[in-house]
Amino acid sequence: MNKVFSDAAAALHGLLRDDMTIMAGGFGLCGIPEHLILAIRESGVKGLTVISNNCGVDDFGLGLLLQTRQIKKMVSSYVGENKLFERQYLDGELELEFNPQGTLAERIRAGGAGIPAFFTKTGVGTLVAEGKETREFDGETYVMERGLFADLAIVKAWKGDAEGNLIYRKTARNFNPNMATAAETTVAEVEELVDVGQLDPDFIHTPGIFVQRLVKGANFEKRIERRTTRE
Repeated sequence: MNKVFSDAAAALHGLLRDDMTIMAGGFGLCGIPEHLILAIRESGVKGLTVISNNCGVDDFGLGLLLQTRQIKKMVSSYVGENKLFERQYLDGELELEFNPQGTLAERIRAGGAGIPAFFTKTGVGTLVAEGKETREFDGETYVMERGLFADLAIVKAWKGDAEGNLIYRKTARNFNPNMATAAETTVAEVEELVDVGQLDPDFIHTPGIFVQRLVKGANFEKRIERRTTRE
């Protein structure tokens, strides 16, 4: 089975449809599958539910899909620097399911592990817990959270091989590894594509069994969301 595709559009061919759920790796603008996001924009699919820590910025990353009104719902933990995200939500154009960041990460991990639900203390007694089941364990109250599983996961890795084994670099190893396990189909975008056997097995973060398709990207922008320097 050939997992390597010529470009992002080819890698997503036949996978996209209206009203599907997509997990998108990255944290802010770090470790985002920017070429796959562009290909989703160009495809024109709409009504998407997107699971991602945040939604990029107004003119880059997932923010591009907000511009074209292709996203109907975000499952996130952070609005971030995206004014369009904020405006669409406040205007009632965009549904938002807010999660504490650790809860979001665990919901994704649980989905990938086949765990339908779990209990956590985070959010008890707040808006986060409204309408959710609570239960006491050892005298403490916990709220039940459901695992997350998507139709498609798009992730960004530093290196990959033709079998789909992936290595992430530094902070780009954020939500990507968990999301790669939590979808019917995972498509990876890599900076370097190497021959099978060149990756040290001890350093592989995502085994190829979780990855169905991959593409080698080029000309990554790797923008900085907010640059802070000393005077």
